[in-house]
Amino acid sequence: MINGFVQLGELFRALGKEEPWNGFELGVTSDEYASLQDLINRQFYLNGWYVKENVLQAILALGEQLTEEKMTMWLHNYAYASHPKRVAIIMAGNIPLVGFHDFLCVLLSGNTAVCKLSNDDKTLLPAFATVLYTYLPELQERIVFTTGKIGEVDAVIATGSDNTLKYFEQYFGKYPHIFRKNRTSVAVITGKESAADFHALGYDIFSYFGLGCRNVSHLLFPRNFELSRFFEGILAHSSVINHNKYGNNYDYNKAIFLLNQHALFDNNFVLLRESEDLFSPLAMVHYHFYDNQEDISSYLQINADKIQVVVGDSYVPFGAAQCPMLSDYADGIDTMLFLNQLTLIENH
Repeated sequence: MINGFVQLGELFRALGKEEPWNGFELGVTSDEYASLQDLINRQFYLNGWYVKENVLQAILALGEQLTEEKMTMWLHNYAYASHPKRVAIIMAGNIPLVGFHDFLCVLLSGNTAVCKLSNDDKTLLPAFATVLYTYLPELQERIVFTTGKIGEVDAVIATGSDNTLKYFEQYFGKYPHIFRKNRTSVAVITGKESAADFHALGYDIFSYFGLGCRNVSHLLFPRNFELSRFFEGILAHSSVINHNKYGNNYDYNKAIFLLNQHALFDNNFVLLRESEDLFSPLAMVHYHFYDNQEDISSYLQINADKIQVVVGDSYVPFGAAQCPMLSDYADGIDTMLFLNQLTLIENH
């Protein structure tokens, strides 16, 4: 089973780096490879947020994890289901292939993946599943895709927002489940960062236009920090404003907050607003100042159930927020352990 996903990882890395087809080592024909490249290029016309650069980034990040060494190490402590269950995966569509890790977990735990695709991301995963079938034909019996009703299932993994949580609980609360809601990420600045660190932080903020839960939306600065250092460091990311949807959000939020007489710092592609609010509107980043380590610890603890990633010198490295490892489970919930325990839950 692992070998098939390792092969898919090789394909992901080649596509993510825009390498030319190099023969049948990738497990696909030249025409099939070209078809996948065309699908990547067409995502923007299916979802205006899915620009080519973002789709390639998502595919490459997954490909970097799908290696034999990393997968073997990851799966070492987990079991393979002797009695497979049908596990519904209700996928979000905020960034490309955001549901792939759940898909991977369900299949590698020996279960059947019943995937309810988001209308915002309904073509990439089925296309790559078709490739998987050539590596692992048996998976054709263990993968179901739908954009409608999911039918009978034994468990549910659902990713959505705080608003959709009530829907999840109403319709799927009777099943063993993992329900995920709104989360975002923060960065802790010490004041010792270099320009390169702030440039890397820019990727944590602007990758996928800030739409992911691993995107940094709040900054913690030491008291008296010069904000100009931050603005200078992220300047190379200014092209984000050229994207129509992002630009519209920037203009809208700038107008609304200025009308309400909120003080803003503005560098013409992102708005910086002093606020202890964890979540910030798109094209805006919130920040607040701290005086000591206790202030940092208190803020992180108070917001722990809403923070996905903490970036900083003593945390996840700058620039790595969107490069999770296989064991970096969303919301800190071990998906593989949950899947392994399904049989125990049933027997109990």
